[in-house]
Amino acid sequence: MAIPEPFRRNFDTLLRAAEEGDLALLECTDAVTGAPRYVLCAVGREAGAYVMTPFGHLHDGNPFEAYVPPA
Repeated sequence: MAIPEPFRRNFDTLLRAAEEGDLALLECTDAVTGAPRYVLCAVGREAGAYVMTPFGHLHDGNPFEAYVPPA
């Protein structure tokens, strides 16, 4: 199964941000549950202000139990 192109572009953006040192880990609040989430963000700048683009949150618990790798 191929990874969809929009996800590939987002991953490329994430790699560029990492190469340039423009990543941040932010503590945010889950919009549905209100639980704290630790979110990996790319940091950009626009009109002198920082812009945080969220890419995903760190998994609570053991991620090896939460995901099944491709066959």
